[in-house]
Amino acid sequence: MAASEQSFLARHEFIIRRAFSLCGLIPVGAYMCVHLVTNSSLAGGAAPFQKAVYQIHSLGPILPVVEWLFIFLPIIFHAVLGVVIIRGGMPNSSTYQYGTNVRYTLQRATGLIAFLFIFLHVFHLHGWLHFEWFLDGLAKPLGGAQFAPYNASSTLAAAFQKSWLIPIGYAIGLVSCIFHLSNGIWSFGVRWGLWISPAAMRRASLACTGFGLALGAVSLGGLTAPLRIDVKQARQIEKEMYEARLAGHDVEPTPHKRAPGADEPHDGQTKDTGPDAPQASPSDSSAAKSGDQATDAPQAAPTEGRGG
Repeated sequence: MAASEQSFLARHEFIIRRAFSLCGLIPVGAYMCVHLVTNSSLAGGAAPFQKAVYQIHSLGPILPVVEWLFIFLPIIFHAVLGVVIIRGGMPNSSTYQYGTNVRYTLQRATGLIAFLFIFLHVFHLHGWLHFEWFLDGLAKPLGGAQFAPYNASSTLAAAFQKSWLIPIGYAIGLVSCIFHLSNGIWSFGVRWGLWISPAAMRRASLACTGFGLALGAVSLGGLTAPLRIDVKQARQIEKEMYEARLAGHDVEPTPHKRAPGADEPHDGQTKDTGPDAPQASPSDSSAAKSGDQATDAPQAAPTEGRGG
């Protein structure tokens, strides 16, 4: 059985390896870049990051379809086939003809680390499966499914601030993913004949190294952002943004996308602030014109809050 499988893989090595390398670049590599750049927006504060998350979730019911077709299935294909290659299920005599043994070994090692990291990362923040019985019965009791899309900054910060081991683990995983991608781009060019001379390979190697360092700087800079976020302040900003989008009919009431207790007032807060305050003025003016008492003014914030 093993011999026949190896023979099949060997006989179709050309098409399988090209599908493998192409999948690793598009869509997996492209998505990883977009994902890391989006996450780095958290360095600008809770509002920009939350806005980016709202844009992603504006896809509505087709979001899971997009995720599975263009993210999860390609990642699974690339990861499973990569494990088969690492275990020696496919011949590798044509791989890294001009590369060093160090890069060859690191590419395989970082591939395994990246596979494990993505597996744990998805569980840690999203819980793998979006079924209530699975999330509440298994994922959350085991420390998974920590991320709530409509409380993006505060839940991400809370998840990272639970232990110093979490950001260290993420740093190792991110560095592995970035090296695997940047070195994989060089390998992709060799396999697809984009650079075939030694001089072209050296230039491509420098370009891929620069790309990896730039993406690494952006990613690791964004990785420190959740450690600096004030969870309570972020939660208040998220609450105001959610209520504003509800009032504008940009989102539907979706409690499952919000963190537990997202509407509860924080310590020391007796009324809403920020964007809510100016919205109380028209109500106050109308109340004054109609002869209502001044005590009606504080009721503007709870009325707005009922939209959530």
